Amino acid sequence: MKTTLRRVGTLLWVLLLVSALLLPAPIYAGSDVMGEIQFEGRSHVEKTSGVWVDGEYVGYLKELKGSKKILLLPGQHLITVRQDRYQDFTETVLLQPGQKEVVRVAMVKAATGPLPDVTATVKIMVNPSRAAVFLDGLFVGHVGEFEGLGRGMLVAPGTHQIRIALPGYQTFETDINPLANQRSKLKLSWSRLALLRRGPSHDGNK
Repeated sequence: MKTTLRRVGTLLWVLLLVSALLLPAPIYAGSDVMGEIQFEGRSHVEKTSGVWVDGEYVGYLKELKGSKKILLLPGQHLITVRQDRYQDFTETVLLQPGQKEVVRVAMVKAATGPLPDVTATVKIMVNPSRAAVFLDGLFVGHVGEFEGLGRGMLVAPGTHQIRIALPGYQTFETDINPLANQRSKLKLSWSRLALLRRGPSHDGNK
């Protein structure tokens, strides 16, 4: 009986040793593996431009710091920055474990036609205001640029599609048909999706 117990005890120690060698490092060590991307932009145009990482919208440039800083696994990542009436800025970043990579964004004006002589104004009120706004499939800014006193999105009279998107929230789409010189409001009470992979919200909104 004693011999059997000794054999069992020895086997347990061997299993524990093998487990310690084969199992991954503790979760708290994971922060040392992640790389960070920091963004710099000189003007208001760059700072209010929308940022996509590997095809996913993550916010506008000026806010991507602190609790909203971009942490990514090591490897190659595609950065795309968009702004209405400007060419897309793209850069491929190769992150190393624990590395901080600075992406300096410089937006260049696109060759677009002038605004129509007659427009309508659409004020957008959505919480959270960091959500991306698309007009007829094109990114035109984030909600915060089109709400508040004296602000609004200028559109040509006629039918348009508005799409509002933010990771972790249900995408919202609607059609509008404003008249010339008309002022209208788009107010949305947004339902949050339960995406566990994103963890708790840091924007203070529910």
